[in-house]
Amino acid sequence: MNTQDTQAQWEQLIKYIETYISSPRKESLIAMYEKMSDRICTAPASSHSSRHNCFPGGYIDHVNRVIKCAITLWDTWDSLGANTKNYTKEELVFAAINHDLGKIGSSSEEYYVPNDSEWHVKKGQIYKINPNLQFMKVPDRSVFLLQEFGIAFSENEYLAIKLHDGLYSKGNESYFMAAVPEFALKTDLPILLHHADHLATLIEGAAQHAHEPISEIKPKAKNKLSGVNDPVADDNLKSAFKELFG
Repeated sequence: MNTQDTQAQWEQLIKYIETYISSPRKESLIAMYEKMSDRICTAPASSHSSRHNCFPGGYIDHVNRVIKCAITLWDTWDSLGANTKNYTKEELVFAAINHDLGKIGSSSEEYYVPNDSEWHVKKGQIYKINPNLQFMKVPDRSVFLLQEFGIAFSENEYLAIKLHDGLYSKGNESYFMAAVPEFALKTDLPILLHHADHLATLIEGAAQHAHEPISEIKPKAKNKLSGVNDPVADDNLKSAFKELFG
């Protein structure tokens, strides 16, 4: 992503905040984002070249796409008669803006750092998780950062951020597969955000591989599905696990 593209992505993100987030939270959110603007604009969205937006600026590109998908899906759901009345458009956009905030890292440390292992880089593991960070799942770090900067959020927003990986995260099963009504989600906001995130990721993946010859795509799938004793497969699976679960 070049400088012009990065500036456009930044302006689009700020426009979403100014348009959909009310005061005084709007000003607090912009202040936090401006303080971490360098990382917001240069962080990748993932660490492996086989996954979505693994490049500098991939994070902000992904976030803006998730916001756009979320708004579009809300309009579709609403037009088809889904219940969109028990959460607000602001809650939806706030959760979309901040769903992956934990991938920026802490207030002082980056989340992704360039991989210093040439062997891993050749296998596509371009970045690694910063070893200086205390372990947190990405959604947990997202809400931790928000509270660290004094930005309030509703229960609906908290649950949407926490659960945006859907059933890809095993820890979310108790929320999405409740055995009794008392434990069921009270709104569909987490589901809508998960669909928006998943759709954005699919679009990014399709764009990433659109011009690759089939011969270049197949080995990546083979590496992921090969035997457990294959060191390349083991590394890819471990990396995928970190991406999904923080």
